[in-house]
Amino acid sequence: MINYFDFYAIPQSFNPDAAQLKKKFYELSKQYHPDFYANEGDTKQQEILELSTINNKAYQTLSDPAKRLEYILRLHDLVSDGAKPQLPADFLMEMMDINERLMEVDNPADLGSITAEVLAVEGDMSDELNSLTADYEQLDDTAKESRLNDIANIYYRQKYLLRIKESLNTFASRF
Repeated sequence: MINYFDFYAIPQSFNPDAAQLKKKFYELSKQYHPDFYANEGDTKQQEILELSTINNKAYQTLSDPAKRLEYILRLHDLVSDGAKPQLPADFLMEMMDINERLMEVDNPADLGSITAEVLAVEGDMSDELNSLTADYEQLDDTAKESRLNDIANIYYRQKYLLRIKESLNTFASRF
């Protein structure tokens, strides 16, 4: 897997400079534009096309905070397809409680209070994530590794919460 941070020659960061990213994207878009290589051989044209594609994917990934977060965790093998993360027991209990109450909802007011609770949990997770990623670049390698595990934990809790929010939307459509 090509490391997009290396491709852009920027440090790995959860909060890269957006202007620097865009500048690098446009710079490489010009450098790897297929039209400039129209007279080259097939091998060179194919290579340029691949570099152009990598540039587009790198920019799409690194300019989107959610994709960037997942990408960094994947780079460190903390996220993989089909992984079954160990979520904290207290979090799972809270989610089970919300799910049970959701199954028993029979009026919009109850649904509203459950929705508010879920949004509060989501807000707390976002705040926690922001504080964990804010100074990541300044940490030493050992601290980064520990921090990445904490970030992965929130990532998986957010994924779980997303399913609860989908259920909320399904129930909301009934009223």
